[in-house]
Parts: sequence; C-alpha cells; structure tokens
Amino acid sequence: MQTANLFKGNSMRRLFVSCCLLLAAFAARADIVDIDSAELAKLAAAGVPVIDIRTRPEWEETGIVPGSRLLTFFDERGRANPAAWLERAKEIARPGEPLVVICRSGNRTKALSQFLSQQRDTRRSTTPGNGIQAWAKEGRPMVSAAPALAACRAAKTC
Repeated sequence: MQTANLFKGNSMRRLFVSCCLLLAAFAARADIVDIDSAELAKLAAAGVPVIDIRTRPEWEETGIVPGSRLLTFFDERGRANPAAWLERAKEIARPGEPLVVICRSGNRTKALSQFLSQQRDTRRSTTPGNGIQAWAKEGRPMVSAAPALAACRAAKTC
C-alpha cells in the first residue's frame, strides 16, 4: 500500500523525472569505440574520416595513415583550443557522422574522444588503441605527410 503512494508526492515525481532525464542524457552520449589497426583500415577504406591529431613534427617524422586528415588537437606545449578544433573538424565530419581520431599512442585520442562525446553530436568516435605506433609496427601503409600538410596549410585547417 505504501508503494502505491510512492509517486503521489510532488518531490518523488520530480526525483523520478530527474532520474529519467539523466538516463536519457547518458543514452544520448556518443559511443567511444576502441579499435585495432585492422578495423582502422576497414573504416578508412569504407570512407569514414580519419583525423590525425598529432603535431606537425610527429607527422613529418613518421608519415601518416593514407587518406587521413591533419588537425592537431594539442600543440607542442600540450595546449588545446577545443572550440576552434571542433569548428575545423566539422569541415571533415559533420555532427552525427562517425569518425576516427588517431594520435601517436592512443592517449590523446582518448582525451579528445571524451571531449567529443560531451560536446559534439557524434554517434561514434573511434580510437585506435595504440595509435600510429601500432599501425607502423604492423607494417601497414604510411605516406609522407608533406602533401597533406601543404593542403591543410593552404586551407588553414591544420
């Protein structure tokens, strides 16, 4: 009998509605999916945008995944401008579209994916767990960053 009266109080209704809204908010957040290099290759081949968030010296040192777009998130000093990065990223992948973000070892992409899950209407942000290091270690194809750097500098999107 007391349970029948549980939702009669105004404060209990508010609590119930608040809990429902909180659950809905968590359900609406973007998925963050960790993948391996093989899955990265499949997604890239399927046309899912790959954004390399490393710095210019890192791109030049190792090369990049073929077809990836260059868009630094953290600069050489570890600073980030998330709002500016997000605006530039919209030119690569519209809100609501899946994308892959890659860095050297996976640490920066995890931080960025958390940011995207909170700020951007992205259904799925995918991060290769061990970054470009794992890609290179497996002997997967790499290309020089020079053409991509020239293109993003001309468009002022790096």
